[in-house]
Amino acid sequence: MEGVKLVATTQSLFCTRIEWALKLKGVEYEYIEEDLRNKSPILLKYNPVHKKVPVFVHDDRAIAESLVILEYIDETWKEHPLLPQDSYDRAIARFWAKFADEKVVFGAWIACTAAEGEEKEKAIESALESLAYLEKQIEGKKFFGGEEIGYLDLALGWIPHWLNTMEEAGGMKLLEAERFPSLHEWGHNFIQIPLIKECLPPREKLVNYLNASLTYLRSLSANKP
Repeated sequence: MEGVKLVATTQSLFCTRIEWALKLKGVEYEYIEEDLRNKSPILLKYNPVHKKVPVFVHDDRAIAESLVILEYIDETWKEHPLLPQDSYDRAIARFWAKFADEKVVFGAWIACTAAEGEEKEKAIESALESLAYLEKQIEGKKFFGGEEIGYLDLALGWIPHWLNTMEEAGGMKLLEAERFPSLHEWGHNFIQIPLIKECLPPREKLVNYLNASLTYLRSLSANKP
C-alpha cells in the first residue's frame, strides 16, 4: 500500500474526487472517515493549518487541497495519466478546475443557501453564467479529457450528483438539459461508469446533510442582532 491514506468525509465532493483518482490509478489506500464536528487527532496532526479534509498521506507525508492532491497522485503513479501531456493543455485544465471550484461550487452553494428574493436570483444567475463556460468546454467531447477520463473530469465530477442535491435543498434548478445539453449528457454518462458510481455517497444522505446545514445557517442568521 506504500503507506497511502486518505482522511476524508463521505459528503465532501472534494474528497470523492481523490478516491476516483486512486481507483483509476489502481492505488490501494486506507480510507479514514473524519467527523468534522469532532476533529480527530490524525486530522489535526496531518493538517494543523486548515484542519480540513481531504488530507492525503503518502509514506507519512501529508498533502492538503484536493486539486493539489490530484496532481501529486498523477505525478507519483503513472498509470492512466490524468493531466494532458501538452504543457498548454495542462495549464488550461488547471485553469478550468480552479475556475469550477471558485465559481461553480461557491456559486451553487450561495444560490442554494440564499433566501428567496433578489439575493437568490442574482446567485442563480451567476451560477448559470459559470456553468455556461463549462458547457462550451465539453461541447463535442466524450470527456473533458478527450476519449478517457482525465483531471478535469474528476475535478468537475461532483456536478451531476452534488449539484442535483443542492438544487433540491435550495429549491432551484441550474443544470437543465435544454440549457446545457453537452454538460448534462457528460454528467449523466460520467456517473454511470462503475468505478465512478461506486464512490458516490447515497443521494438521500447528501440531501439530509445539506438540509441540516441549511437549517443551521438559517438559525444563525435568525439569531443575529
